[in-house]
Amino acid sequence: MLDVRRMQVLRSVIVSGSITAAARNLGYTPSAISQQLSVLEREAGTPLLERVGRGVRPTPAGTLLSSHAETLSTELARAEAALTELKEGRTGRLAIRYFATAGASLVPHAVAAVRREHPGVWLDLKLIEPDDPLPEVEQGRAEVAIVVFPRSTPPSGGIELVHLLDDPYCAVLPRTHRLARKRVLDLAELGDEPWVGIDPLPGACRAILEGACASAGFHPNVVVESEDYQTAQGFIAAGLGVGLVPELGLGTPHPGVVVRRVRNPQPSRGIHAAVAPRVAGSPAVRTLLAAMREAVTAVA
Repeated sequence: MLDVRRMQVLRSVIVSGSITAAARNLGYTPSAISQQLSVLEREAGTPLLERVGRGVRPTPAGTLLSSHAETLSTELARAEAALTELKEGRTGRLAIRYFATAGASLVPHAVAAVRREHPGVWLDLKLIEPDDPLPEVEQGRAEVAIVVFPRSTPPSGGIELVHLLDDPYCAVLPRTHRLARKRVLDLAELGDEPWVGIDPLPGACRAILEGACASAGFHPNVVVESEDYQTAQGFIAAGLGVGLVPELGLGTPHPGVVVRRVRNPQPSRGIHAAVAPRVAGSPAVRTLLAAMREAVTAVA
């Protein structure tokens, strides 16, 4: 196989017109250059140079390899530049997975910032719900996932968790409910009420709510299930029950409900960015996380 570095030495000799001049330009001794050329001729199986007076000139085979050496040098320079762009986060792919309320409040601002500051980075965005976005990062299908903690098991594979915000739950009641006049509710006051369930599948959010209710001494009596917060507010406005909704999920509250703070305890979900270790230092990821924190400030 032909050696690219020796081909570049050949090209330097041909362009310089002599082995001595090429050695001076490349910082080698003339004997080292001659040795490199001898090895290249053995690899090529044919003479590449012929002497003319005190200089040399290429054979047809030497001219051919010199031309290809120029092409290879150009492509190698492009490859090195592309690799630098990738390592510095100016190009490449960044797959982001998220759940609905994070997608609405945190992701758009962050995506806009990445596209503005790193236009060469291709963003792969995907809503993962009701499933958990974390396995997408654990299994290598994504670089960043917006996830809820606490949960029973920590992330695997060296994934870094970056805290973005704490998202407290609020009580949502029918506007005509007997407790609607109170500004703050003890969670235990909702223990005998019918509930609109908002997280029907097992997961971190459901575990947070059930844990808070257990701490207040009851298990919620769920009479109707909903998989999204806006529909749940409609059920609550119709008088079917009460519910707990995180602040990020409230959006524009339904006109038929009231939203009240709860205490003793106040359930809250911690929203984190789960970052794959292979991109933890990427400038694009740093931009993404900084913009999410800015979005948190805007919605706070």
